Order: sequence, then C-alpha cells, then structure tokens
Amino acid sequence: MTLQTHLVIGAGPVGTALALRLAEAGEPVRVATRSGRGPEHDRIERIALDASDPDRLAEAARGSAVVYNCANPGAYPQWERVWPPLAASILHAAEASGAVLVTLGNLYGYGPVDGPMRRDTPLHPSDHKGALRARMWHDALAAHRAGRVRVTEARASDYLGPTAPQSNGLLPRYAAATLVGKSALVFGDPDQPHSWTAVDDIAATLAALGRDERAWGSAWLVPSNPPASVREVLRELGRRVDAGKPRLRRMPRRALSAAGTVVPLLREVAGVVYQFERPFVVDASETTETFGIEPTDWAALLDATARAWHDRAQRSGE
Repeated sequence: MTLQTHLVIGAGPVGTALALRLAEAGEPVRVATRSGRGPEHDRIERIALDASDPDRLAEAARGSAVVYNCANPGAYPQWERVWPPLAASILHAAEASGAVLVTLGNLYGYGPVDGPMRRDTPLHPSDHKGALRARMWHDALAAHRAGRVRVTEARASDYLGPTAPQSNGLLPRYAAATLVGKSALVFGDPDQPHSWTAVDDIAATLAALGRDERAWGSAWLVPSNPPASVREVLRELGRRVDAGKPRLRRMPRRALSAAGTVVPLLREVAGVVYQFERPFVVDASETTETFGIEPTDWAALLDATARAWHDRAQRSGE
C-alpha cells in the first residue's frame, strides 16, 4: 500500500521538528519553502515554491493526507499584507487535494483574558494581529462546516526550546543578553506567570491532530508546563550556564507606546504586551486527556535550551 504524503509548509523550528517527527515515524514528507531548504532525511522531499501561489501549492499538495500550515510570514508589520493570500492559498490546497488542514496557531485571538485560556475560551482579539488570526480560523472553520475540507488548529504559547530562534519571541531576545551577563530591557512585568510551549510539544500536537478525526472542526491548545515568569525562566536558564541572576530593566508602557509611533515593530509589540502585564496561562488539559500528549519535562527542556541559547549568544558576541 502506498503511503500518502504529509505536506509541511514552512521549515522554521516547528515545521522542521514536525517534518522530522513524521519522517522518523515512517511517513513520507514533503517540505515546501520559498528557498527549498529544510530538514534532511531520507523520507523528506524538499521543494521550493511560493505557498501564496494557489495553483503551485495545490499541485504540491496533490496526494497528501495532511497539509500542515507552519508558515511564518515574517515580522509583525508584514502580517496584514502577507497572511491573507497565504492562508487562502493553503486552505485552497487542502480543499483541492482532499487533505486535512492542520494550522499552527497562537493565542493572540483570545485577547486579554481573566483566568486560564481553555479550548472553549471565546476569541476576543484586542489588536489587528489577533483579529487576523481569528479571521483565518473562522474562514477555515466555515469551509469545514460547509463540507469542503477538514480543518483543525493547534494554538501554542511562546516557544521554548533549543531551536527557537532569537527572532521568535521576546524571551529569546532577553536571553541573548542575560546568558552572557548583560542586562536586558524587558516589556511588561517580568514577574507575571506566563505559559511557555516546547517546540517539540507543538510538533507532537500537530501530528496528532492530523491523524485523529476527533480533532477536526475544532482548535486545540498545545500542552505546556505550569506557568513561570520571565524572570524565573531567565534565572533558571542562567543558573544552568553559570550566567548569574538576570539583570532586567523594564520599559514603561508609556515609553513603549511613544517609541511605537516611530518604530513600526515596537508599535506591534505594544499591541500584544498585555500578555506580559497580567497572567497569561494555558490550560490544555483537554488536549492531554483526548490525545495523550504531555508537555516535555521542564528541567530537561531548560537544560537543552540553556546550552543552545548560551552558545548562540556567545557566537553572536564574537
């Protein structure tokens, strides 16, 4: 019997981890990126294409069992321009091929919440990035309910893990300074509890959602360890590489808002800094109960992350 291919769009930390997980499980995988780069494995075929081209992507998806949207459209200011045609193209490819569409999502669509985020927490975005992600999900869900395609989504908090790049979230940026003994300028309150999601746990969740029909037609939160503040995580990372306690300087909200009037990226950060001004906690117990996915051991995750991020920070300072 010929195995159907899994098409992974994007080869960032999650797309790479997912493709390797599927390949190691014996599944044929196709990884699509603009450059044609991606993880190397006997069962992985790497192809170069622009995923926002619906015809080329539909051709690449032909014969696929699952299409995984792990695309990264770049910096926040590009989202409104890049995401809509990209998401529409990926949805079209899944529909045309008959594949299940599994999207890598985030928590922006929930906006500020009181209490932990759960699978039944309603989407109530407070900035345009969250509204955009909510529209993407509603478009996919409408297609699912119309019987055109089967869809699901895995929603992850901020990434933690050795392969998480410095450009992917605030914590790796802070760690690039604190792990080599420098002070870091931080946004929000570094002592608020915050959920962090291991890259490998996101990949495990995406793989599970693609093969289990109980997942389809709904979004699921990725299992994460108990929350820890920015200061706590940086302290634990620093302890593992003898970097000492992190020295953190807070940027006042008013200063961030003022800087955002002239720096587009800081304006976008101001729109989501609420995530670090109050508890930002995930309750993914329903995902664990349904699919048996447990978060990576916290100590082991910190051990691997500290070594990798410390080495990276040292190289960048040379």
